[in-house]
Amino acid sequence: MNTKTPFRSGFIAIIGAPNVGKSTLLNQLLGQKIAITSEKPQTTRHRILGVAHLPGAQLIFLDTPGIHRARGPLNVRMVEVALKVLGDVDLVVFITDAASPDNASDEIILESLKKKNLPVILAINKVDLVNKATLLPLIEQWHEAYAFRAIVPISALERIQIDDLVTEMVAALPEGPQYYPEDTVTDLPERFIAAEMIREKVFRLTGQEIPYGVAVVVESFRERPGKDLVDIQATIHVERDSQKPIIIGKAGKMLKRIGEQARIDIEQMVGRKVFLKLWVRVQKKWTRDERAIRRFGY
Repeated sequence: MNTKTPFRSGFIAIIGAPNVGKSTLLNQLLGQKIAITSEKPQTTRHRILGVAHLPGAQLIFLDTPGIHRARGPLNVRMVEVALKVLGDVDLVVFITDAASPDNASDEIILESLKKKNLPVILAINKVDLVNKATLLPLIEQWHEAYAFRAIVPISALERIQIDDLVTEMVAALPEGPQYYPEDTVTDLPERFIAAEMIREKVFRLTGQEIPYGVAVVVESFRERPGKDLVDIQATIHVERDSQKPIIIGKAGKMLKRIGEQARIDIEQMVGRKVFLKLWVRVQKKWTRDERAIRRFGY
């Protein structure tokens, strides 16, 4: 009698309102950083694929932009990207914020899920920030709202019950092949991830002054001949003249900080030294310009 445990694999959409911790969870599940994070909502603008290799299973995650009632061409495009993913997956992990729930966005997501015949696991994130007495009524409320396959309270940041969440995901996946080689962590090119890492540092270092009007384009990404060094040149695009001096800073100090912090992350990714050169350019009202949005890869 063959008692060998079948190999399980599948595509898993990570969805939720803006700023609920989707990218933080993805990085924890992969054990390394491929998705950028910040305290600002709508940090993630693309579909980010990450592959987790487990004994007996391969989990292929699709991290998505936050789903919300979108206004403006860029936000509409991001929500379209997030919802489109639901047509291409075997399982959905829906993340909600226990500490600061976005009820309007959660309702949009529930309505979208009701139109799909997919197993859904609810991950109630940031439980480290709430009183346990409030958690049980919240779980009961979600039980009544939708027929979830499982509800798992977690903290992506503190790795609370992440293993339990993984166990539930593996159990929900079908038997299937190993889609990606064991050394694959993402299908994204290093050039793309480098641009995202630069954009993250802009978000993290400039406070509330630079909200969403930032796009980063890597103009060149090449190894220097004969040296264990990668030369990267990138342009930070902003949409207003007033934003350019904020990013550059007094005597160029802010741009230098952005470059230094981004370089450290990029060096960890590529496994070698990086020489990073940044420019700042004003692209007027690009977030409302369909052609500019496409040119910047959204």
